[in-house]
Amino acid sequence: MSEQTQPSPLKQVTPNGWLAYGLAAAVIVVDQASKFWILQVVDLPARGQVLVAPFFNLSMVWNRGVSFGLLRAEADLARWGLAAFALVVAVALVVWARRAERVLTGLALGLIIGGALGNVIDRIRFGAVTDFLDFTGLGFPWVFNVADSGVSVGVALVLLESVIGQRKA
Repeated sequence: MSEQTQPSPLKQVTPNGWLAYGLAAAVIVVDQASKFWILQVVDLPARGQVLVAPFFNLSMVWNRGVSFGLLRAEADLARWGLAAFALVVAVALVVWARRAERVLTGLALGLIIGGALGNVIDRIRFGAVTDFLDFTGLGFPWVFNVADSGVSVGVALVLLESVIGQRKA
């Protein structure tokens, strides 16, 4: 009786899956580095706001809600619940990314995974997400961060891909 060897789980990841994982790691690094700079170098919590341009400021906001301050979660249980939910979503997206056949899928999933995990790190460390990019001068009503940008752009790419896929079908 011959033994069947199972392929390594790492070999089962498509090239676009690796693209997703690499991009997710890059988003996490850039997100956390920017937050370190804002908190430790600029010391934005003490300053509150730094005027950069007529349309852009650095404004310190501790976001206890989901994205863009929606569904504020002041209680500790909600904090951990949001962190756990984001981790579950990230794990599901990691599994999806393993089989990503299109570059756009890999890019989209990488941005979402990296953004979700970047904000989970904040929730665990600080109890809230560090937001500081303020474009209210352009009429954008929310203060956000690099991780939020990754999630938003990633979701937009998933939607774009679904439209493109429907047109091809």
